[in-house]
Amino acid sequence: MRPRPILAALAAAALAVLPAGPALADGDEAAQQAAAAGATAFTIEDPRIKESSGLAASRTHPGVYWTHNDSDDGPYIYAVDSRTGRTVATVTLAGITPRDVEAISLGPDGSLYVGDIGDNFGGRWKEVWIYRFAEPKTLKDTTVTPTRYTVRYEDGPRDAESLMVHPKTGRVYVVSKKRSGKGALYAAPEKLSASGVNVFRRTADIGTWATDGAFSPDGTRLVVRGYFDAIEYRWRDGRPEEIGRPSVPLQRQGESVTFTADGRTLMYGTEGKRSSVQPVALEGDLLPDTVAPKPRDGDDGKGAAGASRDSGDGDGGSSNRTLAIGAGTLVVAAVSVVGVRRLFRRSRR
Repeated sequence: MRPRPILAALAAAALAVLPAGPALADGDEAAQQAAAAGATAFTIEDPRIKESSGLAASRTHPGVYWTHNDSDDGPYIYAVDSRTGRTVATVTLAGITPRDVEAISLGPDGSLYVGDIGDNFGGRWKEVWIYRFAEPKTLKDTTVTPTRYTVRYEDGPRDAESLMVHPKTGRVYVVSKKRSGKGALYAAPEKLSASGVNVFRRTADIGTWATDGAFSPDGTRLVVRGYFDAIEYRWRDGRPEEIGRPSVPLQRQGESVTFTADGRTLMYGTEGKRSSVQPVALEGDLLPDTVAPKPRDGDDGKGAAGASRDSGDGDGGSSNRTLAIGAGTLVVAAVSVVGVRRLFRRSRR
């Protein structure tokens, strides 16, 4: 199955204006603040990593991020050193034949959770899987046998690319991609079962075409990103409360996001060979509770850097969220092309 000529032309036009490069000007200040806090952009140098689709900041190995391809690669998880961009360890998951791995998250038990949860046909797979294994204490190539969990959604199959493990409770969550105009947050049972089916229940709507999500290290914030935007929530009593829109860098195909280990910065990743991972510093309400400065008298504690807030006049930092590249229709075309490219890529399997 091949894309029609008009779609191929749209793809060429969209990709021509969506290079994997530096952030938009609006994000420069946030990027500089991120660098000052010790988080800098880096390029994934490993030629094997062509479709990086998830990120998780290591707690055991400072400056290391775990990632993976989302298709046609095999059961491999890569540890990338952000100081050099080089892969410093490859973990092979024994006994696993991945179908569409889309996300990775680190739990409070020191385990990495890998989400084989993609379904670009929007409901073909009745079941999806999550794999869990202990984060290696030593960075070297190794093979592990992960625990495998079978997952179903209470309201039927869903396409999803976002898997998050709460860093305090250990509960697992998935965000589905949009269907009928919106996506949704699904919560796992309090404890996953390796012997039965784990039914994830819908708990909240999520207003973006989600490609990844992450909890802050202290568990007080949840960020969900799409191709061109992101939403941050305050996490309270197991439910999200929207508080703002973090800035998002201009990337070819925005796929991943994670907090840095200190919680002060978001790291955004994209697909493609030698893809870049770019930082955006957080301020004000977007900072997790444990690192947010205490407000002074007369100060509401809200900052502007790293936040594209809706101001009520329709602007709300729209240059970051809509990628002010000259024509709004081109953004829509780019979104369509991304989906089409992924659909045709998987239809060839």
